[in-house]
Amino acid sequence: MSNPVERYQNLRLKEFLPKTDRYPIACKELSSILRDAYDKLPKILQALIFQDILTAFRLLPEIQIQSAVSSAHLLVQSVEAVLPKQKRNMAVKEYKQAIVAHKRRFKPQQEGEGSTELPHDILMHIFSLLDIKSLVYVVQVCRSWNLAANENHLWKLHYVAIHGSSVKEQPIRLDGDRKYPLPQDPIDTRLNVDWKEAVKRSYTGDLKEILTSKRGYCAHCETIVWLNHSKCLNGHFGIRSSYQHITPVTASQVVGYLLDDSWSPTSSSDSDCDSEGESLFNIRRFWL
Repeated sequence: MSNPVERYQNLRLKEFLPKTDRYPIACKELSSILRDAYDKLPKILQALIFQDILTAFRLLPEIQIQSAVSSAHLLVQSVEAVLPKQKRNMAVKEYKQAIVAHKRRFKPQQEGEGSTELPHDILMHIFSLLDIKSLVYVVQVCRSWNLAANENHLWKLHYVAIHGSSVKEQPIRLDGDRKYPLPQDPIDTRLNVDWKEAVKRSYTGDLKEILTSKRGYCAHCETIVWLNHSKCLNGHFGIRSSYQHITPVTASQVVGYLLDDSWSPTSSSDSDCDSEGESLFNIRRFWL
């Protein structure tokens, strides 16, 4: 049995707030915790949450993505609605200072952007860190990004994340009835496979949610975890039923986990959207 403080620490919000791609999610979870759980939590945990809110605002100038501003704005709205006057004033002051600093840093960065392109291999390295939804989006930015994001081995990473490491590659016909790789043992890399087409075929049903999620409940770890390429950071896969451990969770489900020691993802049918408002967004129309 764990207490709310331990469960909150298991969420690892403070640890992942400095990470650009996790910042909006952490802010949304803090906002949901404030609105739906703050008054029900012990004082010691309220103090921890308040310190993490201040940390979120202080980090904002370093998070140079536009969604960081909207997620911080959502958080300050919850602050104004929930926190007592003294803490509210302190947090709002931090937020206003952070917004000014963010604008000062973001503007010179935009003005200094030129036409210089990153080398192809560097782009591929960066894109290898993206989830499927993000990879589909960057394909549309410009020609150099399109070429890098369509590199076959990048899509193989996602296919392996879906089907596991035991994949025997099979050729794909591009006319008529297409044949796609199926999970078999052992891995055979001699044949040419269109991995993007294979991922597109796999990207259906419940897979959409887990593949684009950065938060999930890991049955193996028995806690809510951060995900990377649909895997628990401890290495547990969460796609196919034969070894499924991960269930995507929403910000309001995180609140349920925090309040209830016996909570499980099957106990909630909540389906609110993620920090970008697109957890169930169908990206199929963006495949190029």
